[in-house]
Amino acid sequence: MEVADTTGKTILKGSHVRYTGTGSAGEVLDVKSDDEGTWAKIDTTDLWYNSEYLELINQRDYERIKLRGKPFKERAEEEETTKARKDVEKAVKLKKKLEDVDMSNELCDGGG
Repeated sequence: MEVADTTGKTILKGSHVRYTGTGSAGEVLDVKSDDEGTWAKIDTTDLWYNSEYLELINQRDYERIKLRGKPFKERAEEEETTKARKDVEKAVKLKKKLEDVDMSNELCDGGG
């Protein structure tokens, strides 16, 4: 059984799709076929959508749509968390670089 989107591309479990009727997006949990057509069950709503009204999207577009649906405060918090995580990663890299620096007494002292 092949389930195809509005452009004829094959929809598989785990694919990211956008419902053309509302623009909402989700990950495909399951696919099926019956006398009325082919269907894909989407994780965000837990509903079955007729595949004729679905469009496959890439991961980047899916993430963008997912963020768009969140309240501004939640998006800001998520962006802040991402920034903080990157800052921590930079600090860890800097710390590793500094671990090799020799701070023994044999170094030149300043002063006079």
